[in-house]
Amino acid sequence: MLRGGESELGSLGTLRALLSYLWPRQFEIRLRVVLALTCLVAAKGALVYVPWFYKEAVDALSAQTHALIALPVALIIGYGIARVASLLFGELRDAIFAKVGQRAIRVVALQVFNHLHALSLRFHLDRQTGGLSRAIERGTRAIDTLLRFSLFNIIPTLIEIALVAVILWLALDASVALVTLVTVVLYIWYTMAVTEWRLKFRRQMNDADSRANTKAIDSLLNFETVKYFGNEAHEARRYDEALRHYEQASIRSQTSLATLNIGQAAIISAGLTGVMLMTGQGIVEGTLTIGTFVMANTYLMQLYQPLGFFGFVYRELKQAIIDIEKMLQLLDVPQEVADAQNAAQLGLKGGEVRFDNVSFRYVDDRPILTDVSFNVPAGKMVAFVGSSGAGKSTLSRLLYRFYDVDEGAITVDGQDIRDVSQASLRAVIGTVPQDTVLFNDTIYYNIAYGRPQANAAQIEEAARLASIHDFIMSTPEGYQTMVGERGLKLSGGEKQRVAIARSILKNPRILIFDEATSALDTRTEREIQANLRQLRRGRTTLSIAHRLSTVVDADEIVVLDQGRVAERGRHPELLALDGLYAQMWQRQQEASDTGETQQSGLLPQAM
Repeated sequence: MLRGGESELGSLGTLRALLSYLWPRQFEIRLRVVLALTCLVAAKGALVYVPWFYKEAVDALSAQTHALIALPVALIIGYGIARVASLLFGELRDAIFAKVGQRAIRVVALQVFNHLHALSLRFHLDRQTGGLSRAIERGTRAIDTLLRFSLFNIIPTLIEIALVAVILWLALDASVALVTLVTVVLYIWYTMAVTEWRLKFRRQMNDADSRANTKAIDSLLNFETVKYFGNEAHEARRYDEALRHYEQASIRSQTSLATLNIGQAAIISAGLTGVMLMTGQGIVEGTLTIGTFVMANTYLMQLYQPLGFFGFVYRELKQAIIDIEKMLQLLDVPQEVADAQNAAQLGLKGGEVRFDNVSFRYVDDRPILTDVSFNVPAGKMVAFVGSSGAGKSTLSRLLYRFYDVDEGAITVDGQDIRDVSQASLRAVIGTVPQDTVLFNDTIYYNIAYGRPQANAAQIEEAARLASIHDFIMSTPEGYQTMVGERGLKLSGGEKQRVAIARSILKNPRILIFDEATSALDTRTEREIQANLRQLRRGRTTLSIAHRLSTVVDADEIVVLDQGRVAERGRHPELLALDGLYAQMWQRQQEASDTGETQQSGLLPQAM
């Protein structure tokens, strides 16, 4: 079983699930499936005529008289036509079915992608992106493998086996047909049995491959951290350890292949030898012709050629089913946070946000928020302060509905956010986080992400309001400047301004500042704060802050301590209380006076 509610589909369940994508409620797709299968049967029908024409031509050419010399010519022409027809119908089958297969791959991949975005933040925090992306990549590739081998190899071969058995039964005798069938059945049974035994090595290879890929991606994404601590050799050892497991599993898989190939060759050779002895004896006794001997040999060689790939095909099919199953299992992961049935659109009025007796925990034995209540009036700013782990950032995650509250309710303009669609809720909220993560694309794209349909003039206006337009124009590429992985080519202040521009472009009614300037130097912070004050004007704002100096002008300050509301009021009122807020203020003032900037999680300044 997989985590998060994933279930084991099994081979048959996986195939049934995939068939629904191959037979959708689209007339064109269904017509293509029918036509492709018709071409498949026609191609095999033409192919089984090839040895018959061959046999008749050989018999005619070996006859004592050449009076009917036109007959072998006609047969030889028929032989050529049958081969061309088989090839033609095979190519038509591939061309007609191509859209069916590619459409199925596209639909499945898109469905999985959309479902992953619909899952909760908890799922993505628990998952490793490298392994997840590899599962999707292998799954979509496996669909093509499954379709190609099953429809264009396994099914045609089974049709050909049936037709050849009937022809040999009628043209020769039951004993030859029986030997052929026994050989084929024994070959298939042996191949499946040995391949099943070998599959465990392939699974080990896949697991090792996912681990290696995850470690590589994780290490490269944290390139700077690796360099900070000089741990290149350590990262190489971790990656090499994963590669070593892959190497060992791959070696076992390759060496076990010899057992499969030797057994297959022995079965095929024994069957072919037996049929040739039986038909040869018939020629000696005068009951069969040389052409019959040639036909039987041609049929078996023609039949054993696709069977020679059966081990590879079966292994690939089994692996494809496993890969598809792993991908489809992602669709079985339940949405922890889902829209209610017939969820309404958020009816936005002023944008008032209210938390009523909210309690929440990420895990059962660790409460994060306990009975938290507050109100953010429309157009006002409420700040949330407290020590690390007090639950400040959790407030924004709950408002965005990345998680649902355990107790209590969160409302926007009196509407419980669990009763409205998530899309309409998030459409009215904008955020400027502490750690702005940008896409590895242009500055233009990253600003436009706030409203993808915006035009260039609107994007430039947002950049001007965020005081980043001049910087952008000073770069050689302007708005087409690439920001690098996670925006690493930009400074902290530049990234924050891009985030502000993105939020300005979105034009949300509700704003969240999640410690938006705590990672910046004092000068940059002052500049960014001016942008933030302009951005929040007239908007309902929740500001999660570490530096108290940034929220002294808030309409209300809520002090959280161990997940509870400890104090609340305006800045002067909280100082007059001489409680937690006053102590925090005093410590930060002292640090400011001595030139120190003590931030949560930073080491003390060296003396």
